[in-house]
Amino acid sequence: MDTMRDRFISTTSRLLDEDPRLALVLAEISRDGFGDAERRHPDRVINVGIREQLLIGAGGGLALTGMRPVMHTFASFLVERPFEQLKLDFGHQGVGGVFVSAGASYDWPAGGFTHMSPGDVALLDTLDGWTVHVPGHPDEAEALLRGAVAGDDLVYIRLSLQSNASPRPVSTGFTELREGRSGVVVAVGPMLDNVLAATEALDVTVLYASTIRPFDAATLRRATAAARADVVLVEPYLAGTSTAAANDALAEVPHRLLGLGVSRRELRKYGSIDEHLAAHALDPAGLRERITRFLAR
Repeated sequence: MDTMRDRFISTTSRLLDEDPRLALVLAEISRDGFGDAERRHPDRVINVGIREQLLIGAGGGLALTGMRPVMHTFASFLVERPFEQLKLDFGHQGVGGVFVSAGASYDWPAGGFTHMSPGDVALLDTLDGWTVHVPGHPDEAEALLRGAVAGDDLVYIRLSLQSNASPRPVSTGFTELREGRSGVVVAVGPMLDNVLAATEALDVTVLYASTIRPFDAATLRRATAAARADVVLVEPYLAGTSTAAANDALAEVPHRLLGLGVSRRELRKYGSIDEHLAAHALDPAGLRERITRFLAR
């Protein structure tokens, strides 16, 4: 199976052929994959080099001319390093664009902490008007990308090497995959397979989200109306990123909430993706222990 990043490259290359409004801005990362597209569309495939602030500024300038820019690099260089440009060149200017990251929270552990971005979605939460997609499979990534390119708003698509075995239909809200009475577990993007394994034989409702912003408050309220209002959020980035949104959704409902994800503690022995999952207790065994302990209280 191809990766989400592979699918992003092939899909964007086709979209550049189909849509003259579309422009792609790169900062060296993935440039080799776009070689053919760059030769076909030298005026709409722009590589700024390792200059991430310029990546965002150039995309903002293209958006001001009516183009639909797609900007791409590692999450730490797409969101964290040029955050001021995101805030001003897009939000303040009132223009839209599609921001597609790679690397996720710890996809390339050997690259070190400079190439890890567990706080990207939490940082975007400080800005207004962003749609945030967290696909769990390359097929979902393609569908979400095509939808984002067709719009005019601010969209962040968070790609990862982690992938579920099978795609799920994408939607703007949460999808109910299991129904139970003892609580609700929300699995975001590539966390789904581990959540399904962790909750096997547990009497819980499992909701799946490939789009986490806007937050689907209505579906969460319906799920907690049918089950005990104990909610566990399992996200592939900073733990607790969506707890405020969930608490707001359940403000009029007595509830308990547990946010699981990547801890703030930096892991300095980088290891592998699977070792990071286990260290943050996001593997099936770690998730099951924490979910069952929480629900048993």
